[in-house]
Amino acid sequence: MSDLKLFRVGGGQAAEIPGAAVALERHLQTLIEQNMETMLGIRFLASEYSTGSWHRGRIDSLGLDESGNPVIVEYKRSNGKAVITQALSYLSWLRDHRHEFESLVKERLGDEAAGSVDWSNPRLVCIAGDFTSHDTHALEEISRRIDLVSYRDFGGGLIALQLVASVTARRHHSESRARPRGRMDPPQVLEWVVRRSSRSGSSTTRRLSPFGICTPTSTPC
Repeated sequence: MSDLKLFRVGGGQAAEIPGAAVALERHLQTLIEQNMETMLGIRFLASEYSTGSWHRGRIDSLGLDESGNPVIVEYKRSNGKAVITQALSYLSWLRDHRHEFESLVKERLGDEAAGSVDWSNPRLVCIAGDFTSHDTHALEEISRRIDLVSYRDFGGGLIALQLVASVTARRHHSESRARPRGRMDPPQVLEWVVRRSSRSGSSTTRRLSPFGICTPTSTPC
């Protein structure tokens, strides 16, 4: 059962809105890429970026965060078992292709952004329908900056993102630990609701305070 729940409130009664993984991985990826800065605080650079003939892979999304750190975003429809190892393999490629990444930043965001890229702490964001306790515990053994983000589709144009665990890169094993689901401080729980227009196909996003509730009579989320 997911820790993230959404309720519709009316007449003093609360009814849970059941959530599920988005039907198509690519649909979720497209939605987040179109709203990446709003939803993740990351400036979008490229989608399905080829890692060349030797590595033979495609990075789902490349971006640059507000601190100038390079970001790799990987998505999976269900559990995050494969998404973490896949993201780590792409990180090795990224470290070997710094000039190529900076050229991409220059092309998309300009000279100033390209000149301020910070390679001291590249970041991985893994987005999946769910993560296990083994995933969160494994982060303690990985000296890389990784965020695990789960998502739920509640229907009616509502999609929520929740930070499940996060770890920062470290020089020594004991310097930091992953924050597992259920033991995170409230300010570190990120919940977003995306409302899509069925008529235009466009989407708008708004950040909710932790454990925010949408009601049918309140201001649209």
